[in-house]
Amino acid sequence: MFEVFRNAWKDLNLRKKILYTLFIIVIFRFGSNIFVPFLDMTAIKDMMGDESLLGFLDTMTGGSLSNGTLLAMSITPYINASIIIQLLAVAIPALEKMQKEGDEGRKRLNLITKLTSLGLAIMQAVGFYVLLRTRGAVKYTDGFDGVLAAITIVICFVAGASLIIWLGDQINEKGIGNGISMILFAGIVARMPVSAYSLVQSMTADMKNAILVPIIGIIFVVMIGLVVLMTNAERRIPVQYAKRVVGRKMYGGQSSYIPIKVAMAGVMPIIFAMSVMALPQTICSFFGIYGDGDTFWDGFVRLFSQASWLYAIIYFVLIILFNYFYIAIQYNPVEIANNLKKNNGAIPGIRPGKPTADFITNSLSKISLIGAMFLAFIAIFPIIFRQLTNINISLGGTTMLILVGVALETVRSLESQMMMRHHKGFLE
Repeated sequence: MFEVFRNAWKDLNLRKKILYTLFIIVIFRFGSNIFVPFLDMTAIKDMMGDESLLGFLDTMTGGSLSNGTLLAMSITPYINASIIIQLLAVAIPALEKMQKEGDEGRKRLNLITKLTSLGLAIMQAVGFYVLLRTRGAVKYTDGFDGVLAAITIVICFVAGASLIIWLGDQINEKGIGNGISMILFAGIVARMPVSAYSLVQSMTADMKNAILVPIIGIIFVVMIGLVVLMTNAERRIPVQYAKRVVGRKMYGGQSSYIPIKVAMAGVMPIIFAMSVMALPQTICSFFGIYGDGDTFWDGFVRLFSQASWLYAIIYFVLIILFNYFYIAIQYNPVEIANNLKKNNGAIPGIRPGKPTADFITNSLSKISLIGAMFLAFIAIFPIIFRQLTNINISLGGTTMLILVGVALETVRSLESQMMMRHHKGFLE
C-alpha cells in the first residue's frame, strides 16, 4: 500500500489530487471545531456514555457530536438517504430505471439522494435538539431566547450536514477516492488518539487491567488481518463463452468468472441493526426514561443497552438477517443468468436459464452466510470483550471494517489511475 502511495506521489496530476483531498479533509476538521451556540458541552459529553447509538455516531464524526460543533451530524443524513433510495429503487420502477440509464440516470438519482438527505438532516437536527433539550444540554429553553436557541441549533446542524455533502462532492470531482468515504475515514482517524488515551486511562486506573494491554494489541492486529482477508475474499464462478462467427471474424471463446464478494454488504447490515437496536433507548429518552430508575420502562431500556447479553444476541441475529436482506436487493441471480444466456455464456456443467440462476442463488446463499457470520462477529466482539473485562473499546470491529474498506478502496483507485496514465497505446 505504501508503495502505491509513493508511486502516486511521483505523478504530478495524482500529487495534485492527493493534496486537494488533504486540503478538503483539513477544512472538514476545521469545521469540526466550530462550536454551535447555546449548547452545554459538559452535558453533551455525559450523554455519549449513555446512548450506544450516539457513542457510535460520535466516533463516526470524529468527536464533533460530543463537542457540539457545526459538523455534529456529519454524513449520517446522506448515508441514511442513500440507504433509503437504494431500498426504494427495488420497489419503484422509475428509480430502478434511473440506475440503468448510465451517467445521466445516476446524476438524477444522486440529486434525489441529496434532496432526501436535506429533508432527513432537518428531521435529525430537530430530533437532536429535542434530545439535547430533554437532557439539559441546551442553555436556553423558554421565551424568545429559547426560540432563538432552537432555530440556531437546528440551522447550524443542517448547514453542517450540507457542507459535508458539498465537501464530499469536491473530493469526487477533483480528489482521490470516494468523497463521503474519505470524510468518514478522516473522522474515525481523528477520534483514534482520544479513544486510545481513554483506553489507557481505564486500564491504568486498575493495575489488573494493565496485563491486558499486550493482549489487546495482538487482538487488534489479528482483527485487522481478518478484516483485510475477508474484505478481499471472493468466490469466483467460472464462465465460458461460446464461439460465434460474424462475417469473417470470430467472437467469444474466452473464459471469465463471476466474482461474489464474501463481505459484499460491507458495513450496511451493522448500521441497519444498530439503528434498530437503538430505537427503544432513543424513544424512551424523549420521555425522560434513561434506564437509571426502578420502573418497568427503565428495566426495558437496560435490556437494550450494550451492557446486556440480550442486546448482543439480538444484535447478532439482526446483522445476519439484514445481511441477507441487503444482498437480496442488490444481487439478482435471475438477471445475471439472463445476461449470460444473451451473451452466449454458460457456467461449465450447468445448463443456461433457471439451472444457472439456481446455481448462483445457492452459491450466493453459502457465501452470504460466511459474510454474515463474519460481520456479526466483528460487531459483537467489542461488546463481549467489555462484558468479560469491563473495558470499553470504542474503536471496535465496525470502525475497523470502515477504515480497512476505505483504505483498500483508495489504494485500488490510485492503482487504476496510475495504470491509465502509464498504459502504452498500440502505436508505441
